[in-house]
Amino acid sequence: MGEERRHIAGAERRARLALRHRLAGTARAESPEEVAGSLVALHGTDPATVYLAVGARLADAGKTVAELDRALYEDRTLVRMHGMRHTVFVFPTELAAVVHASTGLAIAAKARAGLVKNMVSGSDGRLTEEWLSEVEASALAALARRGQATVNELVQDEPRLREQFTYGAGRSYESAQTVSSRLMRVLGVEGRVVRGRPLGSWTSAQFRWAVAPPHPELPPSEAQPELLRRWLAVCGPATEADLKWWTGWKVTDVRRALAAIGAVAVSLDDGATGYVTADDIAPGPAAPWAALLPGLDPTAMGWQERDWYLSPSLRPALFDGSGNVGPTVWWDGRVVGGWGQRADGALVWRVLDPAGVGREALAAIETEAARLRAWLGPTRITPRFRTPLEKELTTGQ
Repeated sequence: MGEERRHIAGAERRARLALRHRLAGTARAESPEEVAGSLVALHGTDPATVYLAVGARLADAGKTVAELDRALYEDRTLVRMHGMRHTVFVFPTELAAVVHASTGLAIAAKARAGLVKNMVSGSDGRLTEEWLSEVEASALAALARRGQATVNELVQDEPRLREQFTYGAGRSYESAQTVSSRLMRVLGVEGRVVRGRPLGSWTSAQFRWAVAPPHPELPPSEAQPELLRRWLAVCGPATEADLKWWTGWKVTDVRRALAAIGAVAVSLDDGATGYVTADDIAPGPAAPWAALLPGLDPTAMGWQERDWYLSPSLRPALFDGSGNVGPTVWWDGRVVGGWGQRADGALVWRVLDPAGVGREALAAIETEAARLRAWLGPTRITPRFRTPLEKELTTGQ
């Protein structure tokens, strides 16, 4: 008979969130770099998510904006770039090479091939691949000279970026696309440019671009195990389905990386098989904790299979139609409700799952809401992806 598998119950998995995701008060971080390192990646599609996710985990939340601006735009210890599933994330800069080689290369090849195909066919051959190579070299040189620039500023240096082509000619989705918008996205996926300072405040979705910091070129066979090892150290145990979903890899890539790091199979409460790193140890106990996390927070979006921390009955209220989670209220490792901010700045929250949410929990949640109100000050937050409960709380609709 083989050795009996270690069992990791849901209660232990929730204790891991408290400590490894820096959500319990005693586990909070001193800097954004500590937060990003602990979580591996922060969702960056909605710019406010990064700041709200970090603020929820800093010992001194009042330092959130200044410290993140320093890390992202001055010290460059964090970088906003395309990563898993063609999505924008914020990573520790030291991890850029691993992310690019493990997930970006395959996506980048498809993105460039798609751009060339659409551009050539949508311009009747007027815009060619050779033409694009010349334009992008010119644009990258201009970006290097400027340091950071918006697309409109780059167009001043390289007017050919204004050229347009027809996408989906004759189809219901036919549209005119500009070379600049598609090209910058491809260059981002290729790891050649990154998002720079936003235009306006930290909540702005309009960014400048910057040349990506240099990083070594790693073979995918080396990068994939390293990314998986880091993620399992933070989010293990995870199933193959979780890993395939989070990375965007093929299941064969997931299995190869699991084997490369010597991952250990464990059993989970639902009878599924999960995986942890070989040196994984059970966390110590954590006092009950509350948190108000933003839409797309890396904890709420960390796994595809979420029943152990989020009741299926809550999903219709807390997710949009594309599977993006909205702002969530947590108590002791479970999602119990959601929150939002009204136009007048009022922060409102609601418990949807009252089981186990007594006076202690309600008081702790209100303390976290007050903490969030204090550091937000006059800033107004509207999630990029609106969910039914968030809209109801903030607009009454």
